[in-house]
Amino acid sequence: MTTNPSPHQPRRIGRRGFLAGGLGLLAAAGGGSAWALDRYVLDHVEVSGASQLAAQNVVAAEPDGTGTATAAGYSSDTAKISIETVTTGSGDDRVTYFVADVRVTDATIVKSAFAEDQFGENIIAYPSEIAASANAVLAINGDYYGFRDTGIVIRNGVKFRDKGARQGLALYADGSMKLYDETATSADELISDGVWNTLSFGPGLVDDGTVISGIDRIEVDTNFGNHSVQGQQPRTGIGLVGNNHLLFVVADGRSSGYSRGVTMPEFARIFADRGARTAYNLDGGGSSAMIFRGGLVNNPLGKGRERGTSDILYVAG
Repeated sequence: MTTNPSPHQPRRIGRRGFLAGGLGLLAAAGGGSAWALDRYVLDHVEVSGASQLAAQNVVAAEPDGTGTATAAGYSSDTAKISIETVTTGSGDDRVTYFVADVRVTDATIVKSAFAEDQFGENIIAYPSEIAASANAVLAINGDYYGFRDTGIVIRNGVKFRDKGARQGLALYADGSMKLYDETATSADELISDGVWNTLSFGPGLVDDGTVISGIDRIEVDTNFGNHSVQGQQPRTGIGLVGNNHLLFVVADGRSSGYSRGVTMPEFARIFADRGARTAYNLDGGGSSAMIFRGGLVNNPLGKGRERGTSDILYVAG
């Protein structure tokens, strides 16, 4: 496994960074275009100190600080992590992806963290920065909840948003994981049922150990600035093999000769072939990132640079 140090660049860039320039010009032109600048670029902080809020509501297992890290993984009393780099094909058909096999003794050490420790729209930071502030051993980018104002957002046992809109993923405090219809339930019901975290992007990739059919035709959102999630793309996803046994997978892409990216069915097959009973697609493209012990594991877009995002999913250390 190779790691690339995170670059030191201004924070407010990101996968939707082009909006800041394009929408700024629209706003300057006057008329009704100013709404776009306000909606997609300007910060809207709804909750500050989000991690402290979570800590007041849920008592999680405390890491013992005795973990040891190597190039291949990490082991402590609460978590065992191994990371594998996989390369298939050659030339323009080459694919490179990274699989973190994660086993924990307590599902609540798999947590979420927000950029700037604030919940709201358009608040971003590099995944490595968010991971460092959370003392994460391993992290992947999350669902970029901050680019939309819909979805059910429960993080570390706390409700932050309750506007069901799409297929979501629920991670339970007992170590299980389920795909669910956000429009058929509520955040309060999910928390009552033991949900610890939710993710709202999609689509679901694997259910009951089987690759879900039709995932190569799904559009996730119709938000301004969003593109299709289909085709050969960089991708991030999470899967569950069994209770407290997870897979974090990041596939690089859009880089000729290094990694072309993967289609949605190809991504699903990576999880199914490794025994995942459930798997879910997260935000991808240039946002796809895996961070291990402070280092960037993958090579986003073949450029070795992270993009800003609103949240991460991580294993506490």
